[in-house]
Amino acid sequence: MHLPECDSLSRRGRGMTSQRTRDRMVKRLARQGIGDARVLELMAREPRHLFVDEALAQRAYEDSSLPIGFGQTLSRPLTVARMTELAVQAEPRRVLELGSGSGYQTLLLSRLVAEVYSVERIAALHRRAAQRLAWLEAPARLKVADGTLGWAGAAPFDAIVLTACARTLPQALLEQLSDGGVLIAPVATGDGAQSLIQVRRTGRLFEQRRLESVRFVPLLEGVVE
Repeated sequence: MHLPECDSLSRRGRGMTSQRTRDRMVKRLARQGIGDARVLELMAREPRHLFVDEALAQRAYEDSSLPIGFGQTLSRPLTVARMTELAVQAEPRRVLELGSGSGYQTLLLSRLVAEVYSVERIAALHRRAAQRLAWLEAPARLKVADGTLGWAGAAPFDAIVLTACARTLPQALLEQLSDGGVLIAPVATGDGAQSLIQVRRTGRLFEQRRLESVRFVPLLEGVVE
């Protein structure tokens, strides 16, 4: 992966990746129900176009998901904004993201949360995300690992964000939530449908709330070197 020259013009973008394009995306997100001003301001500022291949950069701020290779996608801006908004609602100190992917949502979380841990099962995606995040000076801790296992050595987490669809939520992830912590995840609901859910832990109880329909790639076990 080639990153453009590390200067302010590259970060702002040109033409369809310009600040005006980003501002139009943020206005659309506000109309679609994103209400957290911190998330909106951040998405207006950060360069989403740097997290896709150069050939797709002009589509980075459209209301659609984009391929990032290896059968994975960068979720549409609304989905990223919604999950980020839910994850930071209670002002968590430590967040775990499962599925670094391109690194874009990792970047947003790292600007809003003191400690961000992110796991990616595909080593090539991990390397690309790590390069982008280092260039943008995003203080996140990344590793290649099976996301269904979480990151036990860094637990507990105040919020966990799962960026792939699970048939059932792995017990390991629930156990790594702090008391009062929340897990945001897409889950399969049958007939090919998926719903975004929020799980809140209170002691040994896990209260689940279904939020809205979503579309994610499936959650898979193992590591791809």
